[in-house]
Amino acid sequence: MVPTRIRSPQPYTRARARSTIDWTQYDPGEFYDEIISGNGRPRPATRGLVSFMRKHTVRQLVSRQHAADLAIQEMGVTFTVYSEGQNIDRAWPMDIIPRIIPLQEWRILEQGLVQRLTALNMFIDDIYNKQQILKDGVVPRDIIASSPEFLKQCVGAKPRYGVWSHICGSDLVRDSDGTVYVLEDNLRVPSGVSYMLENRAISKRVLPQLFDRISIQPVTDYPSQLFDMLASLSPRAVKHPEIVVMTPGVYNSAYFEHAYLAQRMGAELVEGADLVVGSDDKVYMKTIRGLAQVDVVYRRINDDFLDPEVFRPESTLGTPGLFRAWRKGNVGLANAPGAGVADDKVIYTFVPDIIRYYLDQDPIIPNVPSFLCVNNKHRQHVLDNLENMVVKPANESGGYGMLVGPAASKKERNIFAELIKKNPRNYMAQPALKLSTAPTLCGKNIEPRHLDLRPFILQAKSHYVTAGGLTRVALRKGSLVVNSSQGGGSKDTWIVDTEAR
Repeated sequence: MVPTRIRSPQPYTRARARSTIDWTQYDPGEFYDEIISGNGRPRPATRGLVSFMRKHTVRQLVSRQHAADLAIQEMGVTFTVYSEGQNIDRAWPMDIIPRIIPLQEWRILEQGLVQRLTALNMFIDDIYNKQQILKDGVVPRDIIASSPEFLKQCVGAKPRYGVWSHICGSDLVRDSDGTVYVLEDNLRVPSGVSYMLENRAISKRVLPQLFDRISIQPVTDYPSQLFDMLASLSPRAVKHPEIVVMTPGVYNSAYFEHAYLAQRMGAELVEGADLVVGSDDKVYMKTIRGLAQVDVVYRRINDDFLDPEVFRPESTLGTPGLFRAWRKGNVGLANAPGAGVADDKVIYTFVPDIIRYYLDQDPIIPNVPSFLCVNNKHRQHVLDNLENMVVKPANESGGYGMLVGPAASKKERNIFAELIKKNPRNYMAQPALKLSTAPTLCGKNIEPRHLDLRPFILQAKSHYVTAGGLTRVALRKGSLVVNSSQGGGSKDTWIVDTEAR
């Protein structure tokens, strides 16, 4: 592929100086800004970026943005939006102004993410085996019993290393006082890592000078780290285990990522019909040379559709017998079926206690203060303050089915009040945080936009955390919803070592 050419900036002159970016006019208001701390002053880790941008006009940055958009189209980086019964492929929206986090701060967050996933995997393993945490009353038994993500078929299962969620994407947000919180955990089939990698590739093409001047931590080793983690789940002691990425097909919203990761790992991309479980309860892949045994399945299919023998009998997306082969230890599955029991947003409220229970440690990264609608006092507080709350259904994702109280109409809040009263177990609520912002190209202007961060954590025998993650941006002015399916965009995330140079 021929790389997109980027014109070098014109020589800096006094005439041009008058039209360069005036950061004193940039105003994030009451929000914490990730790049500018106030009165146009850059934060210490962002000085290299801000200095570079000060030498450019907004018009020149817009030109680089157009080059990035063109590269995204050439590379075929897309995502799918489901709208009115149609699947619409759209080019991935990326803003070229990166989000920057100092390495010293990131090291602490990294430890907190490892701590969190370790405890959550211990929780899942306990729930499907001894259930000691329920016996000790740390998590109410009825919360698990009423969870649609608790799979009775998984009771007694013993996945390798006691790990159920091998790939986790935990969403982080920063409040107006600078505190970083975990907003939610994605433990089933988290997506977005391919866009993190592509954002970095685009950044290097349109901002190459900055990678020479700033010590930015790399992210390109993720596919090899993912492959090694998956290979460690192989039940066979072979030098080159057969790993496949199992996709629902081309119409899935994350199909680009499925194909991307398979290609980068050198793994086969398969659909359910490409696999078969033999009479020996082992999994085989259909090839032009016959059947080839599969050691590990990185499945990007929800539990319900994974195996029609066990879950939905009408599913044509899965493979009959796959669950049985996993239970007998003949194939590794990542993530394991049943991991979603800890993905429930109601369970999220118990995670600090889960960390203390299993690890005897205080959480390094706090939860956002939360209210359980199943609790009578909590529910009344939520109903009385809906205009200040973000209300989430327990098992939805992608920004669907939620209420952002400050942006909702009175009619919308009334509808949600009835939904909460009808099924309180299905809802939890959090006060609407003042999410941090970052400078974003909006047309021909640079304006603050709210954002979050999704790092990716791997766990098997050991842990790995991406250096940063996928920064998602609410491109609509004033919006707090960052999901691409809801009109959001993204930024490259730079973890910058300020002591390296």
